[in-house]
Amino acid sequence: MRIALLTYSTKPRGGVVHTLALAEALARSGADVTVWSLGRGGDDSFFRDVDPAVSIRIVPFAVIDGEDVGARIVRSIEVLGEAFTHDAYDIVHAQDCISANAVGSCIRTIHHLDQFTTPALVACHERAVVQPYARICVSEAVAREVRAGWNLVPTVIPNGVDSARFEAAVGDEAARRRWADELGDYVLAVGGIEPRKGSIDLVEAYALLAARRPDLRLVFAGGETLFDYRSYRDEFDARCNHLGVRPTILGTIADNALPSLVAQASVFAFFSTKEGFGLAAMEALAAGVPVAARNLPVLREIFSDTVQFASTHTQMADALDHKADPEQIRRGRALARAHSWDDTARMHLDFYLSHKRGE
Repeated sequence: MRIALLTYSTKPRGGVVHTLALAEALARSGADVTVWSLGRGGDDSFFRDVDPAVSIRIVPFAVIDGEDVGARIVRSIEVLGEAFTHDAYDIVHAQDCISANAVGSCIRTIHHLDQFTTPALVACHERAVVQPYARICVSEAVAREVRAGWNLVPTVIPNGVDSARFEAAVGDEAARRRWADELGDYVLAVGGIEPRKGSIDLVEAYALLAARRPDLRLVFAGGETLFDYRSYRDEFDARCNHLGVRPTILGTIADNALPSLVAQASVFAFFSTKEGFGLAAMEALAAGVPVAARNLPVLREIFSDTVQFASTHTQMADALDHKADPEQIRRGRALARAHSWDDTARMHLDFYLSHKRGE
């Protein structure tokens, strides 16, 4: 079976991480897999090495100074669509709105549903939900949103988790010591500073926590995004200044350094306002790190009693300060281990066999 997986970027975002891990697991199952992506900013490879069993096609995508987000997305769709060779594959599987719009007839994974305000982006989002001939969601909560909003019935296939990689980081004392020496004790958030990640809410909660834990630092890692969040970043900086919070902003972290950064954290903050699954939080559980999460239905579904849930800033501060007991840590690791990428790949292959084009 010839499978094309398409993603919009080579950078370390959740959907891209998912695409690469799924591709590698599919290849281990014997599938012929090619991953297509746009090479933004001159990229000719992904943010990490990919198993050679997976073929890679990076489509050059030039930077245009002054181009706004809407125009860049429209151009992304056009460039990827012009380059893609649809007839070379038995299965075409898009992982996001851009690639779904670019390739037309396809299977689509809806990781989460976005809310756009500009007409062009609203239309792009709508097409990427309704035009694919089959749909996958990574959680029942997102599938429920799709059923309610469009009367469509997606199949739920949960994410996998590379739990062994993050468990191994616990024993890498040299790598962890590097972060301990640089950062001390810290609250960690991964994914950059943006509205969907609830970054300002985390700052508000941390300001309350710092009154009782002045030794605890606030650290943000990651941040590659297609969108322009400068106004949100200005608001974030203003709140930090007002509250006297001085976060450490690491930016994008090398893939091989991320597990030890996570494993060394005192607590992992996951206050996203919208998620499809919560892969970064699951990786933290694999590393035995306590997780404080926003009280969202999707996160209740996925994480159950393995994390501390919170809704208000005061509750978030308390959740960040919660001392997870060994049993909760054990349950968290067991949950992460239960999400195997090989199992996820097998479920995808079964889905592909029953959803070939024209059948």
